[in-house]
Amino acid sequence: MSDPCTVAPGLWKPVIDRSRCEGKAACVPACPYNVFEVRTIAEADRQALSFLTRLKLRVHGNRTAYTPNADACRACGLCVAACPEKAIKIVASGSPE
Repeated sequence: MSDPCTVAPGLWKPVIDRSRCEGKAACVPACPYNVFEVRTIAEADRQALSFLTRLKLRVHGNRTAYTPNADACRACGLCVAACPEKAIKIVASGSPE
């Protein structure tokens, strides 16, 4: 099987929209470079969300996706396609989130 990700790592990064992410973890197996993990949301990230979004997050177990290995992203978009909530976008590494 050929590598679907042809961009050099580090030029692009995935950004998670925490108001949309429900922690279903579809991004984890979709990414061939182990960029994602799903875990309990950090308190600072939770506090930055609206009240209604915090309630929704609680219903979904207070879990969200994080990108501890974002520098390994090769912008293939497999995570974007896999996310049922459309909570992931790929941006240039130098871009503000």
